[in-house]
Amino acid sequence: MGRRRTVDREQLLDAAEAIIEVSGAAGLTIDAVAKAVGITKGGVQYCFGNKDALVDALFERWGAAYDRLFADAMAGSTDPLDAVRAHVAATRRTDEVSAKSASLLAALAQTPEHLASTRQWYRQRIAGLDLSIPAGRRARLAFLATEGAFMLRFFGFMDIDEAEWEAIFDDLRTLL
Repeated sequence: MGRRRTVDREQLLDAAEAIIEVSGAAGLTIDAVAKAVGITKGGVQYCFGNKDALVDALFERWGAAYDRLFADAMAGSTDPLDAVRAHVAATRRTDEVSAKSASLLAALAQTPEHLASTRQWYRQRIAGLDLSIPAGRRARLAFLATEGAFMLRFFGFMDIDEAEWEAIFDDLRTLL
């Protein structure tokens, strides 16, 4: 009697990320993930139920990775300016996570449920900034520049090598 094969959720998420990197969000299907790890579609569905749940799990995974970097940079502060500084620092360090999530985020951000949560996430990142003072306005500008650099680099709109990436974030840190 053979041992029952177990389905490794993290392995499935790794495979989903690899598919997105190669084929973009359009290539992400339950069938593609199953084929990538050599199991049946039912095995993937056993773990996630459907594609939406798989996508939610990917967002949760990427969000948790970002949140760890953000929390480390915040170091317990509650200052809105520190929150922007922490976002800049976390984004600077999220190359691997960002590269994996960018194409999926672009494809899915327009669905109503993801668009609403994405809008809320962005608003929360700059909530509490005092825009009546120069430091608050610089922080908002640094936040927007961080997101612009991220999108340009990871959506492939602009080639930004590692040296230029670091220089951009050095400039942002100076701005803040």
